[in-house]
Amino acid sequence: MFNWIKTFVLMAAITALFGAIGAVLGGQTGMLLALGVAAATNLGAYWFSDKMVLRMYNAQEVDDSSAPELVGIVRELAGKAGLPMPRVYLIDEPAPNAFATGRNPEHAAVAATTGILRVLTRRELRGVLAHELAHIKHRDILISTIAATMAGAIATLAQFGGLFGGSRDSEGRSHPIMAIMIMILAPLAGALIQMAISRSREFGADHGGAEISGDPEALASALGKIERFAKGEVLPAAEEHPATAQMMIINPLSGRGLSGLFSTHPDTQERIRRLMSFRPA
Repeated sequence: MFNWIKTFVLMAAITALFGAIGAVLGGQTGMLLALGVAAATNLGAYWFSDKMVLRMYNAQEVDDSSAPELVGIVRELAGKAGLPMPRVYLIDEPAPNAFATGRNPEHAAVAATTGILRVLTRRELRGVLAHELAHIKHRDILISTIAATMAGAIATLAQFGGLFGGSRDSEGRSHPIMAIMIMILAPLAGALIQMAISRSREFGADHGGAEISGDPEALASALGKIERFAKGEVLPAAEEHPATAQMMIINPLSGRGLSGLFSTHPDTQERIRRLMSFRPA
């Protein structure tokens, strides 16, 4: 129930942000148009955002014949977690990372990069996949997928409005300074909404993944290794669609200096510390 409340709050907050941007850009008419776009985007995000995100990363579905170890680990862990078998996807990228997507456990998918298969041991990979299945079990993957889709749409709307002159007064005069502020502040507001729920969600998935796998040390080891390798490998799709970065197990974005203040991921060392002190029942 709490996850559905979070989903509703997220949708409501981002819809309100859409309306506010529309009002600034085009008055009452702009607000109504923006709210219409928001309603359509929310609906589309619910039904199709998983396919959109997988397409952004050029993820290819795999099976027992094309990726037997990966699919076998997912099947074993899904059985332990009491989940339907999700679809499994592989992303041909050297940067190590993984994510889960889908609107519910019956329509879920797990995606991993070829880089994560290369750098992790089988035990560590099992810990990562258990983390992603915990996201599915907690039913919070819908939240992250909707957040990624909507935040990207907000950024596009703000840039579109800024490029075409921003808000106008009653006499039709444009305000370029306001347009620039919208281009900067609207995507930031969308990112802050994501951040508000994402950090606790990652801690929860670490805890749940440790329970599913029964091996918290493997996940802790994997997190440290992924972060070290990810710093030297760019994930182009994440750079092109930064709103999707919060879906990953480790932040994949290269510009992490000041942006760390607004990171959707908790500190990796704190995640590792909590995992190392965790004792599965």
